[in-house]
Amino acid sequence: MAELIELSKEEERIILVGVCAQEQEEAQMLESLEELAELAKTAGAVVVGQIIQNREHPHPGTYVGKGKIEEIKDAIWDLEATGIICDDELAPIQIRNLKDALETKVMDRTLLILDIFASRASTNEGKIQVELAQLKYRQSRLIGYGTSLSRLGGGIGTRGPGEKKLEMDRRLIKNRIAQLNRELKDVKRHREVTREQRQKTGIPIVSIVGYTNAGKSTLLNTLTNAGVLEEDKLFATLDPTTRNLTLPSKQEILLTDTVGFIRKLPHHLVQAFRSTLEEAKYADIVLHVVDASSEQMDTQMYVVYETLADLDAMQKPIVTVFNKQDLLEKGETVRDFKAERVLPISAKTGKGLEELQVAISEILREQKIEIERVYTYAQAGKIQLIRKYGELLEEEYREDGIFVKGYIPKEFYEKVR
Repeated sequence: MAELIELSKEEERIILVGVCAQEQEEAQMLESLEELAELAKTAGAVVVGQIIQNREHPHPGTYVGKGKIEEIKDAIWDLEATGIICDDELAPIQIRNLKDALETKVMDRTLLILDIFASRASTNEGKIQVELAQLKYRQSRLIGYGTSLSRLGGGIGTRGPGEKKLEMDRRLIKNRIAQLNRELKDVKRHREVTREQRQKTGIPIVSIVGYTNAGKSTLLNTLTNAGVLEEDKLFATLDPTTRNLTLPSKQEILLTDTVGFIRKLPHHLVQAFRSTLEEAKYADIVLHVVDASSEQMDTQMYVVYETLADLDAMQKPIVTVFNKQDLLEKGETVRDFKAERVLPISAKTGKGLEELQVAISEILREQKIEIERVYTYAQAGKIQLIRKYGELLEEEYREDGIFVKGYIPKEFYEKVR
């Protein structure tokens, strides 16, 4: 009997490389590399070392200087590394020159994030968005992959030198991008129809946003039993999830999870995922989840607000929750001057979630009109509208009719007046 050969996956041993520019503080550089290490771990690689160079700006041809390249080459040999990951997005010429000089695999932060997104996408929309972002990234970098793409593509009877492989690849990528854009337009149209249907129901929408790994999925699961994957990894979930939640005030809302934000989020990804990220723009309330246990909390909050500003979603009421209080030794005073409400919570233990739901109810109530009147028994159908779309506080059956006290959204006020 033939002996079975066991195949084991080769372990990627990676060295992180960063350039600390003149205007950047060393602490920020270390934070960025620490996050890059987490990204590499999420992608399945093992970080064996890191090298930082202090320069006014990255070298235009090789990202780092000639002396640092020799240091990296020695480190690759000593640590038995299989590649390097640079902390910034590299230009095509930088990729090619580094590969030639180091004779090893060269990746940048953008490519790493794209690979993680590719492994996490499960829905058709997510897969289209990721492939589109990958192709746009690679389209401008074909020249950086060396002379292997400059082969001639002619054949028998071909006149002239024929089409170079580089030109063929560019044409194929261009055609595929055009096809994906058409598919994405259909998906976007479907998302807009779904969004319009939600708005017609009058049920308020609360969009959960936050830095990656802040605990958004855990919060959604705890509140709604959504069953979304929870992992202590960056971008553990990619595809958005929407679930119903009935607040203690009997108000029904829709909670929508969104993809996590991250510093230096690739431009192509923001473009491709715009329709998904824009859920925050059309929400009634933005629920900003912050990892209170993170040392980079302030930087992460800044990145989230910067992304929300790019999406034109800053005009919405914001509730900021400082999550993971169970990981802190003692409760700390937390502030967010851009938010209407600030609450300390623990999505894992459930601490502060009742107060969060009350806060959401109060903000939604501010967006409604108070109503207090007596309806005849023939008008009882109007009370059902208040119960379904608003908030019914009191209901008393009297001889002259039904006394009602509550709140109704402005767009439904004329129907119940």
